Amino acid sequence: MFLNCHSFHSLRYGTISLQELVDQAVDHQIQTLALTDINTVTGIYDFLKLCNENNIKPIVGMEIRIDSKLYYICLAKHQKSVGEINRLLTNYNCDGIEIPRHNPLLKSTVVIYPLQNIPDQLQEHEYIGIRPEELNHLVKLELKKWISKMVILQPVTVKTKQDYNLHKILRAIDNNTLISKLDAEDYCKETETFVGKKELLDQYRNYPQIIHNTAAVINQCSFDYDFSTPKNKQYFTDSRENDFKLLTRLANEGMVVRYGDDHPEAKARVEKELAVIDHLKFSGYFLITWDIIQYSNKMGFMHVGRGSGANSIVSYCLGITDICPLELDLYFERFLNLNRKTPPDFDIDWSWNTRDIILEYIFNKYGKDHVAFCGTNVEFKYRSIFREVGKAFGLPKEELDVLATRPMSEHDDNSVFKQVHKYGKLLEKFPNQRSMHSCGILISEEPITNYTALEMPPKGFPIVQFDMHTAEDIGFEKFDILSQRGLGTIKDTVDLIKEKRGITVDIKDTTLSKNEAKCNEFLSIGKTIGCFYIESPAMRGLLRRLKCEDYKTLVAASSIIRPGVAQSGMMKEYIFRHNNPKKFEYFHDVFKKELGETYGIMVYQEDVIKIALHFGGLSAADGDVLRRAMSGKGRSLSALQKVKDHFFESCKDLGHPEQLSKEVYRQIESFAGYSFCKAHSASYAVESYQSLYLKVYYPIEFMVCAINNGGGFYRTEVYVHEAKMLGATINNPCVNLSEYQTTVYGQDVYLGLMHIEKVEGKIAMMIPEERRKNGNYTSLENFVKRIPIGIETLQTLIFIGAFRFTGKQKHELLIQARFLFGNNQSTLKQPTLLDEPQKEYTLPTIVKNPFEDAFDEIEILGFPVSFSPFDLLQTKYRGSVMAKDLVKYHKKQIKMLAYLISRKHVPTKRGAMFFGTWIDAEGAYFDTAHFPNCLEEYPFQGGGCYLLLGTVEVDFHFPTITIHKMAKMPFVPDPRYSMDKEKSLEAARSLHEDISMTQRKPYPQEHEIGLPRQKMNSVK
Repeated sequence: MFLNCHSFHSLRYGTISLQELVDQAVDHQIQTLALTDINTVTGIYDFLKLCNENNIKPIVGMEIRIDSKLYYICLAKHQKSVGEINRLLTNYNCDGIEIPRHNPLLKSTVVIYPLQNIPDQLQEHEYIGIRPEELNHLVKLELKKWISKMVILQPVTVKTKQDYNLHKILRAIDNNTLISKLDAEDYCKETETFVGKKELLDQYRNYPQIIHNTAAVINQCSFDYDFSTPKNKQYFTDSRENDFKLLTRLANEGMVVRYGDDHPEAKARVEKELAVIDHLKFSGYFLITWDIIQYSNKMGFMHVGRGSGANSIVSYCLGITDICPLELDLYFERFLNLNRKTPPDFDIDWSWNTRDIILEYIFNKYGKDHVAFCGTNVEFKYRSIFREVGKAFGLPKEELDVLATRPMSEHDDNSVFKQVHKYGKLLEKFPNQRSMHSCGILISEEPITNYTALEMPPKGFPIVQFDMHTAEDIGFEKFDILSQRGLGTIKDTVDLIKEKRGITVDIKDTTLSKNEAKCNEFLSIGKTIGCFYIESPAMRGLLRRLKCEDYKTLVAASSIIRPGVAQSGMMKEYIFRHNNPKKFEYFHDVFKKELGETYGIMVYQEDVIKIALHFGGLSAADGDVLRRAMSGKGRSLSALQKVKDHFFESCKDLGHPEQLSKEVYRQIESFAGYSFCKAHSASYAVESYQSLYLKVYYPIEFMVCAINNGGGFYRTEVYVHEAKMLGATINNPCVNLSEYQTTVYGQDVYLGLMHIEKVEGKIAMMIPEERRKNGNYTSLENFVKRIPIGIETLQTLIFIGAFRFTGKQKHELLIQARFLFGNNQSTLKQPTLLDEPQKEYTLPTIVKNPFEDAFDEIEILGFPVSFSPFDLLQTKYRGSVMAKDLVKYHKKQIKMLAYLISRKHVPTKRGAMFFGTWIDAEGAYFDTAHFPNCLEEYPFQGGGCYLLLGTVEVDFHFPTITIHKMAKMPFVPDPRYSMDKEKSLEAARSLHEDISMTQRKPYPQEHEIGLPRQKMNSVK
């Protein structure tokens, strides 16, 4: 009898989770239940499972509302009817086709109208829902005639009075208004709860026809679903057989390219993998991925196939990945095995500026009816909850800021704040809005609307209404089409080298860089700024601690930097063992046999599985539960707990010491969700080497492209500095030599017009385009006549020196600009048919302060170009030690003068600490550690130069200065504002620093972990 139930998937409306909804139905001994969330089918599959577990007949559908007005409730008669409802909403969401207020074309669906929206005529499958409190309206003649088509309507939206208040808060949030300003139609009625079946039917006892109609509707409707069959596109060709033939041919052709004509090991591996792929019916999945790669290659794009897909030699032979699994002993079973029922998961990266072209190809190739992005349900987050709820209660901005930025312990203890806390906590884990999965694409065999309605977010690609977990449950595996800036930097560098030097670099030939001595030298000293994945301060420090000089060490480093390995203490232990291979014992023979390559340390996801199987004696099925937990795909905590119990039981049976078993499982547990599989690390290492190779041999071109691709870990200023350190001469933007992006002529780097924030992007692109068409600009007047520009923008270009080719001083150009624009300074100049030359005036030469240009640059670009930050200091002192000599000062106190590059927040049990990255007066980088007690007295004060006092600690070749004191050093006053003291300090205060905050619990200290370095014998 409950045909209109809402869960919290009715976003910012429903207040009941699916589990709570079904539990309530069980409590009321309800045997049939309908889920009709507003404009969504997000919850229907989980709802079906819950109902089946509790012997309840599930009915699913959707409540259609447009602009918050209830049109009707749709109930699916069967699974195909779900598709009918989905298409109605999809056409509205994606194509703007209006949903009819009455008589929608839903032939296989029961449609129930509210009393407020009765059509002139009812079709056979259409009914009118009447609530208990509306029965008194049936005395009206115009309603009596519809009794034969009426059904019981008892909506369910809330559980309790508290839920009802929460519902009102959600409605206020959704309407961006105060609770007190909501209209009655904005929220549900207080009666929208479960009531006893007998109590409900008693209210309709005078209308047996309505009760009969309701039972008839229930009998018409049902919902079942086959969760076991794959829903992805099945074939690339026209059949499984032809798919396998094509895959076999392509794999064998690729094997010859990769390994030559005679390579028995590769041949055997290819045959073995093909047999498994065919048995699991995954040939089509491989071929679809191969086809996308073929298109990418045809377009000249770079890609990286990473993740566990790189464990497959077939992937390698098809060109999906560039990792040889034989070289790194990557085992195929980590990717695919006969126990696996779901398709493999390929993760493929493209450059951030070419990914959309790949996506368009996929959508065009397979049709918009069969392709969509996976969705995600974005939950209410701690800070946003308090802000949103507080706003609904009418709190002013200042108090909202307190709620959102300070911990609860610091909030006022007044009644309104208490209410905000109370209802805010109830909203935790509630879905707030639907969004697009960052990379997951679904390609379906049947029209995708058979399973879900689609929505169209601002990015322009349709999304399904459920997340990746539900997608996997119902038989979909996503294709991960990712993007990153590192590939854009590599591809653009290769193109720039070709354009500027006429040299073709085959960067896809990975033998170019892997064993290249000079690259390995750069790697070992952490000279990797700008290089994909290996440029952060933490990674550069790790490379130096390891003296990383080869590909395999880099592969390991790519994984041990991950939080799971670091948290377990295994990163520190790996560094120790790598540097002291004779100063430890394998604490069990299994670790020596299975993990000899990584000194007995679990570094990769595969290592964890190996130890679970070979040390813990777990089954392959239990190993797969661990794999899924580590890759963030496992949602079942109970399944993980069972594996843990099995592990300890098995370890005991095998005679392992309890202390050792606990330590091993502690390490396993710390990896969950925070470690790489080996193939993934290897893929990253290849890309890191590619970028490093380009940096070593084509440094200026590489840094220019790093700047143009938005850099990576650091801000633009750092990459400009690095280019300078590598031999470039940095020049300010120039209207005759600069492009929209930064460019290079020999060793002269001209910053791009895109870096001038106050110049509109359209104008910044127009300047070089017009120059290419009609030649260089000959004067300021000539420029103004060719470019439609306002006086403010023109002045910005003058201040940055973009017209220095004229040979005139800035003050002359500024006066000339004023004459050119006359009184109407906002008018954009246009070319005239008969140009009259502007009158020239002889102006006095003004002796300007040489630092004026530097302060102009700080104001316009955010950093100085003409001078270094050190040149602008009032002091001539440059410190007692330079970065290059720090390793000689272990345990010694030193004083340095340095410019702040970045700092990283690190939580500790004693409070927040920071790691800082700086450059010295010679431009070399070094690192500092700032502990909580020091930061209290000597905090960071923004970007700029600091005097540092600290003690050098050299940890395996890598020096860090533990800071005791620091003070920010003053710049010379800005000479442009010599008459205004406060204004003369502004530019120096605006210097940037990169700050990265860490939101995680503190890692345990080394003494708290106590990793064993001695063998621990089994007890028999």
